[in-house]
Amino acid sequence: MIARRLGLVAYEPTWRAMQAFNARRDEATADQLWLVQHPPVFTLGLAGRREHVLAPGDIPVVQTDRGGQVTYHGPGQAVVYLMLDLRRRKLGVRDLVSRIEGAVIDVLGNYRIQGMRRTGMPGVYVDGAKIAAIGLRIARGCSYHGVALNVDMDLEPFSRIDPCGYPGLAATQLRDHGVRDSIDAAQQRLADSLSRAL
Repeated sequence: MIARRLGLVAYEPTWRAMQAFNARRDEATADQLWLVQHPPVFTLGLAGRREHVLAPGDIPVVQTDRGGQVTYHGPGQAVVYLMLDLRRRKLGVRDLVSRIEGAVIDVLGNYRIQGMRRTGMPGVYVDGAKIAAIGLRIARGCSYHGVALNVDMDLEPFSRIDPCGYPGLAATQLRDHGVRDSIDAAQQRLADSLSRAL
């Protein structure tokens, strides 16, 4: 699997690049992880309802093609996009989500933080607050989009939405639990954990 560190990049061109990558890949194309951060943006998934975007203010809202409801991306959040051939890896969607959650939980465990799953609510939680969101698109038997882990960011924009469609759902981040790793270090840990899990 090839890991590509793309840095701080705008959301929409990155999404379009993922679509293009998936459209042109074939059975010989190597799977990739894209490690990115995004400038502030709210993204609304295929099931997303605009009423869950409460007060976006000056932050743009992008309707996208991943699963799920609304979430926020911003600097200080470690995003890893997973361009995977699920047929080649013999992975179903539920198994993929479970492995992503497990990879995040392992990263948190290495920081001595207990991450938890919640039934019917994809992602990873610490003390009831969401620390990592998962949103995927499966097309032509392959995945794109991925997972976002809150590392050291401004969490205020999460109060402008119902995160993942749940009013009042709190957000948390590694910094709030005493982690002082850089965003690059935390993102690399996440990418390494995902590579092992997959």
